[in-house]
Parts: sequence; C-alpha cells; structure tokens
Amino acid sequence: MTEANPTDPARAFPDKHIPRPQVRDLPDPPARQWRLIGPGIVAAGVGLASGEFILFPHITSQVGLTFVWAALLGLLTQYFLNMEIERYTLATGETAVTGFSRLWKHWGLVFAVLAYFANLWPAWATSSATLFTYAFGGDVAVVSVVILVVVALVLTLAPAVYTALERAQMLKVAAILVLIVIGSLFVLGSRTWSALPTIVTEPRFPAAELGFAVLMGALAFAGAGGGQNLVQSNWIRDKGFGMGRYVPKIVSPLTGETEARGQAGFIFPATEENLARWRVWWRFANKEQALTFVAITFLSIVFMSLLAHATTSGSSEASNDVSFLRVEGEAMMAAAGSWFGYFFWIVGAFSLFAAALGIVDYTSRLAADVLKTTYFPNASESAIYAVLVWGLVLIGIVVVLAGLGQPLLLATIAACTGGVMMFVYSGLLIAINRTMLPAPIRVRGYRLAALVWSILLFGVLAVLTVHQQLDKVFG
Repeated sequence: MTEANPTDPARAFPDKHIPRPQVRDLPDPPARQWRLIGPGIVAAGVGLASGEFILFPHITSQVGLTFVWAALLGLLTQYFLNMEIERYTLATGETAVTGFSRLWKHWGLVFAVLAYFANLWPAWATSSATLFTYAFGGDVAVVSVVILVVVALVLTLAPAVYTALERAQMLKVAAILVLIVIGSLFVLGSRTWSALPTIVTEPRFPAAELGFAVLMGALAFAGAGGGQNLVQSNWIRDKGFGMGRYVPKIVSPLTGETEARGQAGFIFPATEENLARWRVWWRFANKEQALTFVAITFLSIVFMSLLAHATTSGSSEASNDVSFLRVEGEAMMAAAGSWFGYFFWIVGAFSLFAAALGIVDYTSRLAADVLKTTYFPNASESAIYAVLVWGLVLIGIVVVLAGLGQPLLLATIAACTGGVMMFVYSGLLIAINRTMLPAPIRVRGYRLAALVWSILLFGVLAVLTVHQQLDKVFG
C-alpha cells in the first residue's frame, strides 16, 4: 500500500491492483453544453434493437399494449444505473469497471466475458440482413457477412472511433423519428390511438402467456441492458465529460494518432471551486441522459408497439424472431401502400446495422479497457480494441457461414446473463460511489434507493426466469 496524505482525496481508492488516481482540478464545464450532447443518443441508438423492433412489438401482438408500462419502468431503472456509472467516470475519468477492479482484480474480466458471451451470436447483423433481403432480395448469409465486415472496417479505420459511432447512431435516431412521423400519419388509425391509454389503465405482467424469459428480456433490455450500460462510462469519457477530458480517446491504430494513457484516472479535491463545477457537470449529464436516452427510447418503444397493434394484433403468424417484421411490413403495405412497407424494412435494416455497430463497439471497448487497465498496462488500448473487434466479427462470420441460428435457449441465456450482470453491478456501484468518491458527491438518498431497487428487480427476475427454464427442462 502506498503512502498518502490523510487529506488526499486519492487515499480512498484501493491501490492493490491499480495505482491510485492523480489529483487534479475538475475541468470547467463547456460554455456551449449542446456540443457535448451525444452519449445518451449513442446509448439510445445502440439500444434500439431487438427489444424495440422485435420483443415489445411481439408482446403487443400477443397481449396488446398492457405491458408497455414495463418499458418505462426498465428505462427509469436504467437511467439511475447509467447516472451512477457516469458519476464515477465524471469524478475520476476511469470507467466504472475500473472502479470495480479496484475492489477485486478480476471483476472487469468477469463482466467482459459475460458481455462477449451474450454477443457471440451475431443476431443483430443477421436480423439487419434479413430485413435487407425483405426489401431488396439476396442471400441472408452473404449479406450478414458483408455487414459484419463493414462493421469491423468502420470501427477500426475511423480516426476517432466514438465520433464515427455517434454519427451513425444520430443518423439512425433521425431515421426512426421520420418513420414515427410518417407512420403516425399513414398507418395508425383511430382504433390504435384509442387503445393507447390501456398502457396505464390496464397494466399487466403476462408471465402465464409469454414466460419470464421474454418479460425479463424486455425489462432488462428496454433501452440498453447488460454490458451496454457499463460502457456509458467509456462513451462519456471519449466525449470529454468531467475528468474524462484528461483521458485519451480510442482511435484507429492505422489512421488515428494514438496517445498513451496510464492505468489510473484522476480525482479532484473537494474545494468550493471544484464542487461548483461538479454541480454544473452533474446537472448537464442528468439532463443529457433523460432528454436523449430515456425520451428517445420510450418514444420509439411506444410507437413500434402501436405499429404492431395496428398491423398484427391477434395475428397467428406473429413470432418472436425477426420474421415477425415481414408480417408487420406486409400489413403496412396493405394499410398505407407498398412504399411504406419497404420504407419500414429499410429503416429497420439500417437500425439493426447501427445496433450491430454499437454492440461490437461496446463489447470490444469494455474488454479493451479491462485488459489495458488491469492486465496489460503498457499495451496500446486502441490496438487491443481493434483486435477484439475483428475477433468478434470473425466469430460471427464463422457462425453465419456454418449455418447456425441463434437457438431460443441461447437467446434466453443471453437475456438472463444481462439481467444477472445488472443485478451484480448495481451492488458494486453502491460500493464504489459510497466509499471512493469525495463525501459531497457520493450517492445517497433516492438515487441510492434506486440502486437497491435495481438489485431487487433484476435479482428476483433472474431467479424467476432460471426457475421457469429449469421447470421446462426437468418439469
């Protein structure tokens, strides 16, 4: 254990596995805060994937709009999770996973492995390819391989990886907003709009009809879920939030200018000047997350559910995979003309491509940060990231060319894995944000209660889901 001054804010950080942070003043917040808007949009864009395009519409087609309330519950829970992840990074420039690794060296590796396990099967790339073939024809396997290669090229050739990711997700969100406007005008009729109040007037938890696995997946992945929430740290750091301004960005090892970074981050002394800056940063980060991630995601889930209600409610053809969207698109063609069905498939294909881009990024980004910080401090994080991106993509290509689908059991395991991760890191966030940060900025009050709620919610759902699956196997 290194010696430290009792008044040194860095002394609260365990240094058995990672050196203590350097002490620096918190950077001034930007005069034009709108320039830092982006991480919440990235989170919304990456999160708008199977949950919004497949899972919630499927649930709506089976039981109506009575489970959409769960999207808001899941999003609000994730909002508080994301803000506690951001709290640690705003204050230190380290990711929350680095904070966990200060408590036990291998926590980061545990989360990196779980994130990889959940995303080894390239479901979003194959889903995007399937929608592409609905609109343009072609072979799903070939298109999937092309998509995976394009994802790897974008993530490893962009001079600043986060910037490329942010632009792709902003374009995706804009396309979905256009879809919402056009769909509201041409597809949603009075019957669907009159059913909208049932979201709050007739809430249900239809476990008997759909099973806990589907409902847990919807709750855990309403917006983000699993490892994606943790990477909120990396995204706001690359955007330059708070103490993250002192930390170099991940760049392409081929086209970018790599800067070395140490294992540890930074921490500021709790002076009046620093605390005044902190309050501005904290208010901005909360507004950015609420007005982008929460608002965009909830609007998208509600609208996609309304589309499903208008086009496939009660349909015997609806299924819980991407083929469900063929039924929905064909119903839109009948309701609004062929052009809208094709438009829906094209937007869906691009949306799921952008999701694949974000999922490969966050899975590789999470693991690269862990490997650089805890195990290979002298290695280039950008080079590690590039190797991990291509490794994940090559595994996906092998899966596609082998003709393997994503079995329901593996999809269920992935959903359970995400819920278990959220259960565990909710508790770890309490540990790092209550013990390491300066006293005036530690988590407390209703935000602490929200983390306790997250532990209970995802813990109970994980137990119930596993119990139900075991009953099916051994029942």
